[in-house]
Amino acid sequence: MKVLTFGWEFPPHISGGLGTACYGLTKALQEEKVSIIFIVPRLFGNEEMELVDASAIIVKEPLLTPGGTRIKKQQEKFQKIQVSSSITPYSETGIWEENEELKNWNYRLDMEEVPVKKVHNKGISYRFSGTYGPSLLNEVKRYGEVGGEIARQYTFDVIHAHDWLTFPAGIAAKKITGKPLVVHVHATEYDRAGEKNMDQRIVGIEKKGLLAADLIIAVSNWTKEILIEKYEMNPDKIVVVHNGIQDEDKTPFTPITRLSENIVTFLGRITYQKGPKYFVEAAEKVLNLLPETHFIIAGAGDLLPSTIDQIAHLKLSSRVHCTGFLKGEKIKQIWSVSDVFVMPSVSEPFGIVPLEAIRAGVPVVVSNQSGVAEVLENVIKVDFWDSTALAEAIIRILQNKNFADSLKKESKKELEHLTWNIAARKIKKQYHELCRS
Repeated sequence: MKVLTFGWEFPPHISGGLGTACYGLTKALQEEKVSIIFIVPRLFGNEEMELVDASAIIVKEPLLTPGGTRIKKQQEKFQKIQVSSSITPYSETGIWEENEELKNWNYRLDMEEVPVKKVHNKGISYRFSGTYGPSLLNEVKRYGEVGGEIARQYTFDVIHAHDWLTFPAGIAAKKITGKPLVVHVHATEYDRAGEKNMDQRIVGIEKKGLLAADLIIAVSNWTKEILIEKYEMNPDKIVVVHNGIQDEDKTPFTPITRLSENIVTFLGRITYQKGPKYFVEAAEKVLNLLPETHFIIAGAGDLLPSTIDQIAHLKLSSRVHCTGFLKGEKIKQIWSVSDVFVMPSVSEPFGIVPLEAIRAGVPVVVSNQSGVAEVLENVIKVDFWDSTALAEAIIRILQNKNFADSLKKESKKELEHLTWNIAARKIKKQYHELCRS
């Protein structure tokens, strides 16, 4: 079984859960004897898997013309192909540490920028940077063109496209080859922006991908219901495969000093979807009872300035600390001093970070509006908007050590049933069923 897989990001160059999920699932599928050709917009040279560099794909024919397929022999079981990229990451100067760069991981869209391309005597190629920037929609369109050309050059059995950014590439590959298309929904525009603020251009791309798919993989029942209700998809076409968690990285890290006896952490993008304002509201209520508690907001995003304003307005600046975007050792340091992790997401398709917190031995509070709430019992679940219930959950964990220890112990046991290998076996079965139909 060989699968042509389209992704947008890959560790260590990630903005959130999408790249982490692609890595975990791809590695597990490889262990399940599935051969994968993994396409990304750009390779940075230190990706965490073996790769094949195809940084200058020349698009020779229009997408709708099914030309002859040129076959390349594949020796590697797993291949990652770079498609060269022009997207420029957008960022702002950090306010927490001099010269620190804060990433804005919301999608900022600009259709006016001229595509960056190179004309060859045999066709054209595009330059990508493989991240999120002001010309994202143009990048997605160009990535689709290159995806069609790659489909002509490689042999495979199934096409697998991860999230809306890659749906045009998946559709193009299906048009060229007629191979079955799997679209994997890690998040929808409804999750990211809310119903009132959705970008209809992105919604349109999502719907086209969903309609073109032979199979839709949703990361949770929460996401499946959104696809049925908001995108009017046939439920028989959707299979739920919950995310997993990777093996623990046991690399030593430098310990840090605790700020206080009680530390509560929010780790994620500072965006509408993640609900940072409800975390700050709950922090104020907790501090009324436990005034020495400290709160950490680790992440960056478009709501960071307004979140800082909210903290200042509530006069919580001495107790709520914003760190900016963290990765690697710094995340391990945060887990080492955290007594509670909180994910108050407004709409969370799954949520891998709570699993990482549990693995690190941190009790967890999640919103009922999250996919991970479906698969975890030994966490506290509250509605995202109920900051009073959120504060009560935090206080209960902080004040009751036996209860906190029980959550840590029992939730860690649940991780045994949330592995990428389990997810990979389910998806491999779906691949084979598609090929037989």
